[in-house]
Amino acid sequence: MDLTRAGARLQVLLGHLGRPSAPEIVAQPVSGSASPASFCPEQFRAEFERICRKEVKPPGIIIMKDVTIAKQDYTPSERVVTKIQDFQEDQELFRYCSLPQILKYVECFTGPNIMAVHSMLINKPPDSGKKTSRHPLHQDLHYFPFRPSDRIVCAWTAMEHIDRNNGCLVVLPGTHKGPLKPHDYPKWEGGVNKMYHGIQEYDPNSPRVHVVMEKGDTVFFHPLLIHGSGRNRTQGFRKAISCHFSSSDCKYIDVRGTSQENIAREVVEIAEKQYGVQGIVDFKDTWAFRCRLVKGERINL
Repeated sequence: MDLTRAGARLQVLLGHLGRPSAPEIVAQPVSGSASPASFCPEQFRAEFERICRKEVKPPGIIIMKDVTIAKQDYTPSERVVTKIQDFQEDQELFRYCSLPQILKYVECFTGPNIMAVHSMLINKPPDSGKKTSRHPLHQDLHYFPFRPSDRIVCAWTAMEHIDRNNGCLVVLPGTHKGPLKPHDYPKWEGGVNKMYHGIQEYDPNSPRVHVVMEKGDTVFFHPLLIHGSGRNRTQGFRKAISCHFSSSDCKYIDVRGTSQENIAREVVEIAEKQYGVQGIVDFKDTWAFRCRLVKGERINL
């Protein structure tokens, strides 16, 4: 693992944020030193495989499959699962969310009171030919009923080499300065995966950047940044692990009457089905359940 290269890229990112063009970003003091030896994607991979084989089932975890294989009968394995979400109760995977070499940059955005609000391990499958392995362009804030957005940040770490062949991240630079746009399922032939909402209107000619990464490389991005990923044209599975962090000072908002109503309704329906409850949970409850304190004090979330 080339931790030196990954560390250098993180330093470059922090340098960009410190430029005069972003005077509103103020670095907060961080405590503790980074410990490169504690970061090992192979350990996360092994735990992911155990979850896929149903050897362990952490509370609250959501296991997702590609729409083209969801109804097929496969032996439980990593070849079936395309993503696991909300692994906050899995001790091994949650180590990612508390890595000092991640938190030292997260804290620059959130301040000292840090919540892990949404965790994922993504296992992008080889595309079946129906293009269902791609992820539509979207803004992560569409899924979050809390604000302010400037106190939320995603850490996204490659678990192997990632490029355009296996479906790297694609971003529209500068879009984090714009508004939250309406989202819904894209009108794609071949099918769209559950909860993979996309922006309904954007300029298709907008400049794009494809983010090529090596194993251990990490990018941090704002929840309003428009991003997605392309098809996996290889025969392998493209893995990445990520967590959205927020300041515990953030406050919940009411999304009724906004463009977020559609995702709120869908998330609540899934929660009711998963836990066998009807009419007693709301969008805020689903997020309060999955949020976990990483550092500092839990205030609002």
